[in-house]
Amino acid sequence: MSTSLLYHAFGIRGYRYVKTEYERGGVVFTITQDRERLRCSECGCAEVILRGSTERRFRAPPVGRKPVTIVFSVPRVECHACGLVRQVKLSFAETRRRHTRSFERYVLELSKLMTILDVARHLGVGWDLVKDIQKRYLMRRFAKPRLKDLRLIAMDEISVRKSRRFMTVILDLETGAVVGAVEGRSSKALEPLLRRLRRSRAKVAAVATDFYAAYVKAVTTHLPEACLVFDRFHVLRLFNEKLSDLRNALHRKAVGRARKALVGTRWLLLKNPENLDQERHERERLEEALLLNRPLATAYYLKEDLRHLWEQENKETAAAFLDDWILRAKASGMRRIETFARTLTTHRAGLLAWYDYPISTGPLEGTNNKIKVLKRQAYGFRDLEFFKLRMFALHEMRQVLVG
Repeated sequence: MSTSLLYHAFGIRGYRYVKTEYERGGVVFTITQDRERLRCSECGCAEVILRGSTERRFRAPPVGRKPVTIVFSVPRVECHACGLVRQVKLSFAETRRRHTRSFERYVLELSKLMTILDVARHLGVGWDLVKDIQKRYLMRRFAKPRLKDLRLIAMDEISVRKSRRFMTVILDLETGAVVGAVEGRSSKALEPLLRRLRRSRAKVAAVATDFYAAYVKAVTTHLPEACLVFDRFHVLRLFNEKLSDLRNALHRKAVGRARKALVGTRWLLLKNPENLDQERHERERLEEALLLNRPLATAYYLKEDLRHLWEQENKETAAAFLDDWILRAKASGMRRIETFARTLTTHRAGLLAWYDYPISTGPLEGTNNKIKVLKRQAYGFRDLEFFKLRMFALHEMRQVLVG
């Protein structure tokens, strides 16, 4: 093998090829470095005295299916300029690494198409080595997300571990990039991230979130100029929970035909009318249940009306619609619905803010689904920092790394 092939095939330049050996099904290349190329690793001075060497072995990209090892006796030199005795720096490998830079690049290229476990098995190396290579790459690219340009963001939590361990995720709604991830969902846990966001002088105009009190407190405290927009899907989901509870309570009390009509209607109540299956006679079954259970009918039609809050012509019309809906809900005589109406009264400004900034946490819900896929592929993450870095890279996942 010629010395030029060292550079073109393995990215090793400035060294001479010595010999090739074959050990345990692999290829071993021994290289050396000319005396005049030695430099002090501290000051770069060429006036050095050789003080011995240490043989080291480095993994390089394989040739076909055969693993390749580069053997090099790393010189130790004494510098005339600074007087230090140090090993020389290697141009083809990072300090304290047992693989070449070209091997690291090869691992990253494979990682765009294969999982960590697949890459490790293909190269015959440990899972942790591949993970560490990925982590260093992600640290260089995504360790410090750019916060200065943030304008519209969404905030929501995701379960990351058992025993209801949560992580709060913040998404840039304009780029789709995860820009923050904090373990926990309390306002105190969010303080460091929101302070950093404020110090970056980001002009955050609006934040989409749910009714969770800790998020509301954190945003109003640390981003007082940002408009708080309550997510429409969380609002409807919360009402659907009230509707399901009401249906269960009525089912326990009902008798005869009214009780029978409620059987199997839970999902029919939560479906949008246009999605009811005609072949299964879902519309007829729902209408019968509503006819025989007047409180349930009242709550159901209130739910359908609430969907139109985000379909009004303008903010003023929406405000009038919301006020009318709240009055009807409070007059329903059902404790669950009245409680929900009071919740909407408390958060009235955030609901109507949608007409100023029509944003939601929907894109973040989609990102959370991708995060769940990451967890399943990795069978959980032992390294939380690595997990966060993978989340920051999600918006470029096809160009970056596979789970």
